[in-house]
Amino acid sequence: MEKHGSLQEYMERIRELAQKPSATAEEYDFNRPVFANQYNYNPFAAPLLTPVTPYNVDIRTDQDTVLSNVPLPYGTSLATVNSMAPQLQFQVTSPMTPTSAGAEWSQNTLGYTQPYTIVSPAGLPYQQKPVSAELQTMIPLDAHDRPLLNNFVDKLLPLVFPILEVHQQGPARLQEIMHSLQTNKSYLHCCLSASAIHLKTSRGLTDQMDYDIMRHRYEAISQLCRTLNGGPSHEQVLDATLAMIFYHSSVGETDDYLPDIPWSAHFKAVSSLVNKPNCAPTQFNVSHITWIDILGATMLGQTPHFAHTYRTKHLSGTSSGLQQLMGCDDRVMYLISEIACLESLRLEGRIDDLALSQHVSALDAQLEWTEPADRTLETPYLISGLVQPEQLTKIITALFRIAARLYLYSLMPDFGCYAPTSITLVAAVGEILQCLPAGPEGFDRCLVWPLFIAGAASAPYSGYRKILTDRVASMGRLSDFGSLGRMYRVLQELWKQSDDPIAGSSSNPARARDGLYSTAHESAESAPQQIRLHWRKLMQHKKWDYLLI
Repeated sequence: MEKHGSLQEYMERIRELAQKPSATAEEYDFNRPVFANQYNYNPFAAPLLTPVTPYNVDIRTDQDTVLSNVPLPYGTSLATVNSMAPQLQFQVTSPMTPTSAGAEWSQNTLGYTQPYTIVSPAGLPYQQKPVSAELQTMIPLDAHDRPLLNNFVDKLLPLVFPILEVHQQGPARLQEIMHSLQTNKSYLHCCLSASAIHLKTSRGLTDQMDYDIMRHRYEAISQLCRTLNGGPSHEQVLDATLAMIFYHSSVGETDDYLPDIPWSAHFKAVSSLVNKPNCAPTQFNVSHITWIDILGATMLGQTPHFAHTYRTKHLSGTSSGLQQLMGCDDRVMYLISEIACLESLRLEGRIDDLALSQHVSALDAQLEWTEPADRTLETPYLISGLVQPEQLTKIITALFRIAARLYLYSLMPDFGCYAPTSITLVAAVGEILQCLPAGPEGFDRCLVWPLFIAGAASAPYSGYRKILTDRVASMGRLSDFGSLGRMYRVLQELWKQSDDPIAGSSSNPARARDGLYSTAHESAESAPQQIRLHWRKLMQHKKWDYLLI
């Protein structure tokens, strides 16, 4: 059972990495871009324009805190605010309305310099040949595995990195990935395994690809074990481990019966590696780690591994490159990290309701500070069909910001889907989605987390549910796998059980004893008392270890 031994060996090495204290450098290493113990000013970092109030500092201003246009004295409970439907602060321009040059939103809040133009000097889109054509001699493979590699670079990468595709045209966007494919055998086999999963799920090949999936999965793990035993090659281990987390989450089946290691176990190894003084993650990996860590923490109800790092970067105005990788403003993602920290304190019983309410108020004000001066949202597509990256990231950030508010308000004891605030915010998500076309060529796969949070907070009669159902159906087979398919599977089960809570709890007393349901008293007079099922408890009950990003 050599393969089983390799799997066990790798799991033991993960436990060692997670439990063994890492030596830390005494002085700041200027060759180490991030995740060091000290953080100095980085002249290449883009400024983040959000003033931040730490939790333990009481700072008053001349003006009252404003939540959704409702003046709120500092420290006032959100219980009264949640009963008020906020005024929408954005204006959605119909996708059918031509975009005027004067109304275009050209501000780049993170100050990124776009390295590649979207349109050629002649005004025509660049004609690109398949990236796989460049790899015939660069990466030697046998005839059986060559189609897997071709599928990975030509089909899978654009599918999982659509925002990167918009911001950086041509093969240059794949420079780090191509380098890892050439030099890192574990990374290569991980990508080939993910490609086999993608072929299986996207083409409905059922179990025809299982042999290739497991062959390359075990080979990737075996190569990782050799690398770990061979010496300090932390960068290669980091690349391969992140690939195992991200690619498998992006294309995996909703009900994967093949043996694998949970993503959270992989990420324990990642967090230990980046704390080692001789490990310097690339900027691409920094963005990747931040993305997985923050949204992964919301899946687990835990504090992000590098929460202090994100707080420091937020205070110093340092970007992690998230906007170009996954489309959301870094500041909003940092605040989602803070909300995850707050939820962790609440779940551990380390914060009372009064302090919780104050922190919710402060974080809600911080989210308000991330709003752009011009809140008009327009379709990101030009008449030629090309995408304007700034408009696209503005829309994605708006959706994440609303979802962050819903996630934040859900920490309050009286939160529920019938509260006017919840109804208004969920409806706002559906309205903003009008700016983005549905279907396989759209960007819904980039929006799994905000779509999920809005769906979990939606009422049974909410129009958002129909909007989401229609958009998922328009994806065709692409909606059957990956984070999008898993997200919709969780929501369907959540809606099924939550929409009939009386039957769900009374007919299943074991579920009530297990704590699967909790009662929430709604503030709206017309709202019924709701027996609330939390999506995280449902996922734990179903043993769905999903990373929904």
